[in-house]
Amino acid sequence: MRRITKVKVLPEYHLELEFDDGVSGIVDLSEAVGKGVFALWRDPLVFEQVRIGSSGELVWGEKVDLCPDALYLKVTGKNPESFFPPYATIPPMPEISRFFGIVIKMFFDDHNPPHLMRSMAVILR
Repeated sequence: MRRITKVKVLPEYHLELEFDDGVSGIVDLSEAVGKGVFALWRDPLVFEQVRIGSSGELVWGEKVDLCPDALYLKVTGKNPESFFPPYATIPPMPEISRFFGIVIKMFFDDHNPPHLMRSMAVILR
């Protein structure tokens, strides 16, 4: 997992980020403004209050946090399989449910006992 080490707020809901491996770049978060939990960003002063959390994620108080891995993929243009090589070789697991961005899958051959995993994501385009 990557960690964000520096963040600088730029105009129009852009952020300049630097990661723990030295990679840096700019992300545009303007498309998320006003949608769901990102409604609080309608006030640019709130957006400017971004901080780096204890796990290297971006946080806005207790209300919003963004995964550093997702932002790393956005900055580098890489796909998840190139960033997480072990997942490229794992066969797709049956998807049990998908609801409001929460995906539940059954895993049965990575280790015992078979188990369910959930993942949540905010897709930033």
